[in-house]
Amino acid sequence: MNLPYRYLSRGLLLAAFCSFAVAANAESITFKTHMTTAQEVPPKTGDGQGDVVATLDTVSNKLTYTITYSGLSGDATAAHFHGPAGPGVNAGPTVAMKAPLASPITGEATLSPEQAADLMAGKWYFNVHTAANPGGEIRGQLIH
Repeated sequence: MNLPYRYLSRGLLLAAFCSFAVAANAESITFKTHMTTAQEVPPKTGDGQGDVVATLDTVSNKLTYTITYSGLSGDATAAHFHGPAGPGVNAGPTVAMKAPLASPITGEATLSPEQAADLMAGKWYFNVHTAANPGGEIRGQLIH
């Protein structure tokens, strides 16, 4: 076996092993919440409710999500992931949803390492805003 071929085959073997090692460490973590009017800060009343299912790829920090809701006082005017904040505490938006905001809302976002750490620590919530409740009508804290 000639020398360049030997180095090339070893290099390809090493590259394959490294890509397998990275893939083996990849993990997808699912976060869920059930949104209600009572979880808003301050709490609201009404029939609004919804669900969020989001999956974080811990290698790429790519968050994919599906949000469903119903029973709001009117059309959704905004919807966001917020953080860092625990239950009962408000925080600024971290990931805003783009129109259309009709249920279901689906999409993806790449998070910063800090955002991913806050999400993993339970410091993110999701809420949906309406004209009658511009600060948010339904909310839920994301947990895994």
